[in-house]
Amino acid sequence: MEPRRLIIAIDGPSGAGKGTVARTVAERLSYRHIDTGAMYRAVAWFASHEGVTLQNADAVAALAASANLAVSDTVVINGHDVTDAIRTPEIDRAAAIVARHAPVRAALVARQRAFGEAGGVVMEGRDIGSVVFPNADVKVFLDASAEERARRRSRDASRTSHQETLELAAVAQELAARDTLDRTRSVSPLTRVDDATYIDTTGLPIEDVVQRVLAIVRGRA
Repeated sequence: MEPRRLIIAIDGPSGAGKGTVARTVAERLSYRHIDTGAMYRAVAWFASHEGVTLQNADAVAALAASANLAVSDTVVINGHDVTDAIRTPEIDRAAAIVARHAPVRAALVARQRAFGEAGGVVMEGRDIGSVVFPNADVKVFLDASAEERARRRSRDASRTSHQETLELAAVAQELAARDTLDRTRSVSPLTRVDDATYIDTTGLPIEDVVQRVLAIVRGRA
C-alpha cells in the first residue's frame, strides 16, 4: 500500500526560509510545491499591467478569479511568464495591497484549495494552516530574527560595504512594513496557529530545517 499523500502547510513571514524549505521538502517527497505568495504577486503584477487600480478590490478580484494562472517552478499568468518580474520591491508592496482585499483572497484561496485538496502538496504562505487548509496533516510555522531575515533578502546582490549597509537597512525597513501589513490585515492575517510546529531558522542550515520538517511528516504518514 502506498503511503497516504499529505497536505503540508508551511507558514511564516518574509525571509524566514519558507520558499527554500517548502521547495526542498516537496522535492524529497515527490510532492507538488505551491508558493501562494507568488499567486498574489502575479495578480498584483497583472493588475498593474492591465491598468487596474490596486486599491479597487472588486476589479482586482475579478482578475484573480478569471486569470489563467499556473504556479510551479515558473509563474505564468494569462500567457505572461512573470517568474522574475514578480520578485521586486515594487511587487512586494503591490502584493501586500491586493492581499488585504477580502474578495481577492477568496478567489485565490479557492484556487489554492483546488490545487491541494487531493494531497501530495507542500503549500507555503501566510494563512495556509489557519485559513486555506485548517485541517492540514502537517502544519509548520517558520520564523527568524528580523536581522537574519533582512540579511537573507539582501544577500544575492554584490555591493561595497557601505552600499551593503544601506541596502540592509532599507531591506529591514521594507520587511518591517510588510510584517505590519501581514499581521494587522483584517482578512487572514499572518498568525501562528496552536497546532503548528514552530521552528526558528535563525542561524540554522537549510538542510537542518528540512530534516526537522521531514521528521514531522514521517510521524504523520
